[in-house]
Amino acid sequence: GDTQLKESDTVAVDGRALSYQQFVYIMLNKPEGVVSASTDKRDTTVVDLIGDAYPRRELFPVGRLDKTSTGFVLLTDDGGFAHEILAPKRHVSKTYTVVIDTPLTEEMRRGFAEGVTLADGTALSPAEVEALTPDGLTVKVRLRQGVYHQIKRMFGVYGAGVNALHRDAIGGLALDPALAPGQWRELSAEEVTAITTGA
Repeated sequence: GDTQLKESDTVAVDGRALSYQQFVYIMLNKPEGVVSASTDKRDTTVVDLIGDAYPRRELFPVGRLDKTSTGFVLLTDDGGFAHEILAPKRHVSKTYTVVIDTPLTEEMRRGFAEGVTLADGTALSPAEVEALTPDGLTVKVRLRQGVYHQIKRMFGVYGAGVNALHRDAIGGLALDPALAPGQWRELSAEEVTAITTGA
């Protein structure tokens, strides 16, 4: 009815104390083949994976991961927080492990650091890239921007294709290694803060 709950209020349900949460923040390990959307007519979405755990909340993914990509997707019902993370001026980073089909070169590294200009003329912000394996085919990429298919298009400038892409971290918060693909959990207040403060 007209009951107004504050963040600090505690509600007892069947004798168990439930603290009222204004918003929910969820870390999901997205499997391949799942789309980063709230609803989709054809494909399973990241929101579908949460199921009916939050029936009265309008959860949505913050930003996108391609259908073929895997890793950390943040879901919330907090539009203000989502805007803060995605706002270019906040520069919240996203870190990825990427498998490419051509070894990383010094030219790529330098180009990423200076800011790649895509084939369509879009000038991107500087990004970091470093080899994770001796063959230079598995690399770590850190971005502070979110352009459609950005990583694939950045490597494409150098004639390199992307075979796999996994998001490891958003800001200062890494994907929990205990979460198998398709699994999720709520974030603590400290973890939510780490996203923007450790950016």
